[in-house]
Amino acid sequence: MATLPLLQTEENRPQLVGIARLAADGEHIRDGHNIEYLTISTKSILNRCNVPRMPFSWTVNPYRGCEFACKYCYARYTHEFMELRDPLAFEQKIYVKQNVAGQLRRDLKKVKKTEMIAIGTATDPYQPAERRYEMTRSILEEFAEHEGYDIGIVTKSNLVVRDADVLRRIGERSKIYVNVTITTLDYRLAHLLEPRAPRPDLRLEAVRTLNEAGVPAGVICAPVLPGITDGIRELDALVKAAKEHEAQYIYANPLFLKPCSAAVFMPFLEKEFPHLVKPYQERYGEKAFVSEAYAKRISALMSKLREKYGFPNRRDYMPRRGDSVGNPRIKRGADDPENGEQMSLFGLSA
Repeated sequence: MATLPLLQTEENRPQLVGIARLAADGEHIRDGHNIEYLTISTKSILNRCNVPRMPFSWTVNPYRGCEFACKYCYARYTHEFMELRDPLAFEQKIYVKQNVAGQLRRDLKKVKKTEMIAIGTATDPYQPAERRYEMTRSILEEFAEHEGYDIGIVTKSNLVVRDADVLRRIGERSKIYVNVTITTLDYRLAHLLEPRAPRPDLRLEAVRTLNEAGVPAGVICAPVLPGITDGIRELDALVKAAKEHEAQYIYANPLFLKPCSAAVFMPFLEKEFPHLVKPYQERYGEKAFVSEAYAKRISALMSKLREKYGFPNRRDYMPRRGDSVGNPRIKRGADDPENGEQMSLFGLSA
């Protein structure tokens, strides 16, 4: 990443605009373990998603950046909008959005009752910063004051159980579900892949706790890493564990490797799995998606495992665009081969 002059004058100061300027003006809050927490102003916490194949129409991300430091994270590119082009900046500079509840209250009138809202598409809403700043909690408190909305959350953190009370209140007036992502049950491997995320067993316990509290929750096995987490034994164990922890659904998404994530993931692969470097280069050299044949293989395997452990087959808990909140239609799951390509955490292409 290019460095700025030690002494800046008005003549040599970079001319930043838009969100890059807002990020540069962010107020320093505190330092963590090589982590900076800064404030950032936004025009709206509610952002329109114009990608037709996505099941959601609106996204909410309470933070910019994510401290979990997942080696495969596809959202690193979002820091580039702020002219922060070092891939590691995404996990080292965490921006805390300000006045999020007020912005949501103002902007919810834009949302039609047939439109789905996804929380956590480019950050984890329950990363460590949330324990201190409670931006996600304030957003949920605002949703609890309204009715008729369709809201999905995705997280790797068991901190979500802290908000079971407000999630249950939302569920009394709107549709709400929580997707907990788990890549592997292997603690050591999970720590390598997701250095600062909660352990897999804690996430599974969160699924159980939420469902017992009346908050619908399921598991997303994402991403499935070729040659690392895609073995039959590994996926079988995960589906079994999800069932034992009362998950209402489970589906899987193969790795989606954007250039911004490859900049971190490939050096990680060279260090931890050097024998897989060449296969990954061949698989992802010219595209970010896995092949159709690989996607179909994972789809068929997950279909068999769901049937084996009593999950609804090829289905998840999310409605399609245009479904009413009161009578949602269950749509095909992310690993359904009829979807045709690798899917995101919310069921469609990332």
